[in-house]
Amino acid sequence: MSAHPTGEVDIAAWASRFDLLSDPHRLEILLVLHRTPGIFVGDLATEVGRTETAVSQALRVLRHQGWVTSTRQGRSVSYRLEDETVHQLLHWIGAGHHES
Repeated sequence: MSAHPTGEVDIAAWASRFDLLSDPHRLEILLVLHRTPGIFVGDLATEVGRTETAVSQALRVLRHQGWVTSTRQGRSVSYRLEDETVHQLLHWIGAGHHES
């Protein structure tokens, strides 16, 4: 049995992660979600200085990827970063993490 040249690294998965992380707006949203789990979309939009529509579109991509989950609380929706690998990457780049 010969060794895989990449040492069994899932190249496609890592390329997908880096592709999503390469967008500055998504990265900024992920950083806020990393620091403030359970943040509401309106607060998230204010934090990143974007419209709720723009933030919602980015969150839709991140939810589809399985990185972010949403919870409806009455008429509001809160978001949480769920992907542990992304958490670790953000922590590694110095994002810090503050549980609320």
